[in-house]
Amino acid sequence: MNQPQAVPQTDRVDHFFSFPGARNDRWRGLHVAARDWSRGSGSAATVKGLFEGLVAYEGFFAYPGRQLLATLRQRIDSGQAAGAAGLAQRISEAIVTRSYKSDAGDWQSVETLAETPPDLNTPTLARGQGHRPYFEMLVVAPGAARRGESVIEQIRRLRRGEDAFIYEPVPVGSFEEAICAAILNPALAAVTIYEGFDHESAADLPVLRDFLASAGLDAASIAGDDLPLSLADALKRVRPELDIYLLSDRHVERIAGDVRAANIRRVLYAVEELLELHLCVLEGVADRYRTPFFDNLKAYARRPISTFHALPIARGKSVFKSDWIRDMGEFYGLNIFLAESSATTGGLDSLLEPTGNIKLAQEMAARAFGADHVFFVTNGTSTSNKMVHQALVAPGDIVLLDRNCHKSHHYGLVLAGGQPLYIDAFPMTEYSMYGAVPLSSIKKALLDLKAEGRLDRAKMVDLTNCTFDGHIYNTRRVMEECLAIKPDLIFLWDEAWFGFARWSPFLRPRTAMGAAEAIEKWMKDPASVQAYEAQQKELGKNPSAAKLLETRLIPDPSQIRLRVYQTNSTHKSMSALRQGSMLLVRDVDFGQVEAQFHEAVFTHASTSPNQQLIASLDIARRQMELEGYGLVANAIEIALDIRKEVNAHPVISKYFRVLSASEMIPDEYRQTGFVDFLEPGTDWEDQVRSMHEDEFCLDPTRMTLVCGTAGFDGTQFKKLMADDYDIQFNKTSRNSVLLQSNINNTRSDVANLIRVLLEISRKIEADLAKGGENGHAAFAARIKSLMQDVPDLPNFSHFHDAFRWDAGKTTPEGDMRSAFYSAYYADGCEYLPLNSPEVDQRLKSGPEMISANFVIPYPPGFPIMVPGQVISPETIDFMRKLDVKEIHGFERTKGLKLIRPDHAKNHIRK
Repeated sequence: MNQPQAVPQTDRVDHFFSFPGARNDRWRGLHVAARDWSRGSGSAATVKGLFEGLVAYEGFFAYPGRQLLATLRQRIDSGQAAGAAGLAQRISEAIVTRSYKSDAGDWQSVETLAETPPDLNTPTLARGQGHRPYFEMLVVAPGAARRGESVIEQIRRLRRGEDAFIYEPVPVGSFEEAICAAILNPALAAVTIYEGFDHESAADLPVLRDFLASAGLDAASIAGDDLPLSLADALKRVRPELDIYLLSDRHVERIAGDVRAANIRRVLYAVEELLELHLCVLEGVADRYRTPFFDNLKAYARRPISTFHALPIARGKSVFKSDWIRDMGEFYGLNIFLAESSATTGGLDSLLEPTGNIKLAQEMAARAFGADHVFFVTNGTSTSNKMVHQALVAPGDIVLLDRNCHKSHHYGLVLAGGQPLYIDAFPMTEYSMYGAVPLSSIKKALLDLKAEGRLDRAKMVDLTNCTFDGHIYNTRRVMEECLAIKPDLIFLWDEAWFGFARWSPFLRPRTAMGAAEAIEKWMKDPASVQAYEAQQKELGKNPSAAKLLETRLIPDPSQIRLRVYQTNSTHKSMSALRQGSMLLVRDVDFGQVEAQFHEAVFTHASTSPNQQLIASLDIARRQMELEGYGLVANAIEIALDIRKEVNAHPVISKYFRVLSASEMIPDEYRQTGFVDFLEPGTDWEDQVRSMHEDEFCLDPTRMTLVCGTAGFDGTQFKKLMADDYDIQFNKTSRNSVLLQSNINNTRSDVANLIRVLLEISRKIEADLAKGGENGHAAFAARIKSLMQDVPDLPNFSHFHDAFRWDAGKTTPEGDMRSAFYSAYYADGCEYLPLNSPEVDQRLKSGPEMISANFVIPYPPGFPIMVPGQVISPETIDFMRKLDVKEIHGFERTKGLKLIRPDHAKNHIRK
């Protein structure tokens, strides 16, 4: 087979990000065309054209391989329609079902298969071992087009039946082809680099070459004086989980000692070490496959243990011997009970003070997620957030906080005694939701604190990335500009919904850990000092706040104390059990707060953590390291498919639509002008540029589906879909629901969703046809109520003076903790019915109404009142217009819970 000649000549975002699915479709298309040709209803020219489009990129995959492709080409060229159809069908089915990973017959033509005896070295089930996980290894070598079959055969001969895994090589001959293979082939788990390969591909790769240039991954941009090491660096930027091996026939000792070789797992002498390479590759994958806690838990469950501790359910005897709850055991199975224990010995470990396999599992998670430290948390990211607040925030510290963040941050500050300086996100009034907090608002808050001489009190910036609705911050820019104002700020990024992003090269730079890594690298570059000094010279000695607000600030790399924390709801986007969370740390000063952190763990973590939750976190890490790249690519493909099918459907699009990036993010925060993933004329280069440059971009896996135009409010539509169609959503707004694609979804899920939306749309049309003029008028009025008569979203007003005893004159922080606990005294509180005339009178003439607690309507799901906040007319108007049933902190029968003004005065400190 020749080297890859080209990829399909399309640069649409959905085509590029859905490459694996598109590959399956193209093989199915070739199979159908070949079948039609064999039946006399198709043409050889059509089959030949489809085949040429396929082989353009099949060199980036191990299967079907050069032999099968050559056989298929020969049959097509010689007019063997039936033979071509049969082979195309077999290859297509093997790719779609992935049977080639376990069936040796899939790799050979029928003629060859009949003549070849069974071979233990082919990718098949190992006798007596069950299924062996399959992966592919990229081999970058000069003359791969000529040497490819030889390389494949050499590596196959090294296989043994006792190998734990089985893999196939994918040979390419250039820097560009290596990067393209890493992007397009999710099955790659290792890379072997021989010296002497070319910078550029001899083949025509215009689309991918443009992409590589836009991402700074082309040979011209990244290649240094040592091309193999430059390639290793580039591959790690795309796929940091890959093991990379370098085979050299020169001074391997010198290469291994090069600081640039940090991305190389092993340097080997090419002349004599092919077996050593094979063993290293298997060991590298085994290292990621190992799950220290889960492995020990399985071993523990197999042992005959007598338990004399307080956990009757352990070992399952109380369940399986019972006449009344035996069905529980039948439902869950035996292992879940055998794997339960209160003990932290006998092969297990303590989550509170891990010293064994939990400690090792956390260290492996830190490696996988790009952190220095990781803490496993078994009671959700709500607890992870509170741990960070308790460990890092002291009473009186000021925390810049998104008012619309998860309630755990607000309660965390109540417990820690930190003073929130609330900053409002940009509003999306039409859809009754907020976006994210503009960087200008964050900078202004810091500069206001600086102007009042109180910047030293600012301890942390606490933001949600990405938001529930998919708004992603430019995390690097936020941290750099904030550090330019206060170099030791701590950042807490709540990435509860975004943990999967680590495994996408397009999303990773926008994660907390990805941005922290980039800033660390920038700090070590001498150019960072030059850039900082040049900007300082331009700004002058005492630049105005206005000037600083309009400038893209560069921090002093010699002064930065990079302290970044990321909380991650592993269970929300990876294969972990509910409440499984990880707390990621990349803090240069962590040694100074480590003791406090352990105290926070002792405070919030259960002394009886669920063993299965810990194991699932261990397993989730394993899965993402070994197949996360492909799983996330699939989630993106699913989301783009839903967008396309909903918005382009001639019937569904009359009543439903998925909002575009331009509808979710105002123009001023999309500096590149990016409109949407599927906007005509938009290509993936535009998307990559948006990801790099825009202040906010949209997570492609999160889709806001407008249902108000179909006459449904969000809650009503969510219930309809769950009750009548078994389709579940999570978040709703007044006129929309949020769809999330994840690593669990399949194209069958998309097909079911589209079928149901079409059925509902047709029912709407049928009802309108029956209802006549009055029916149309009522439908229009309902839509107007949902889509136009929406209440304005209330911004945070201010804290009452009683709880601003040490606050600045212009900054809005307050002592929320005192307000929260003052409401514990019943005689100091009062209730006012929401619609009572007294509420209006007090809004007009006073005394001010002071919220005694958090009031959180669902939707929108953020606190519109916090303890100590003065209630504004806008908040009351919003509350009165709300038509949701679930409002935490508000009892309709009693009304608003308020702190009495005279009681509040007792809290004013002199």
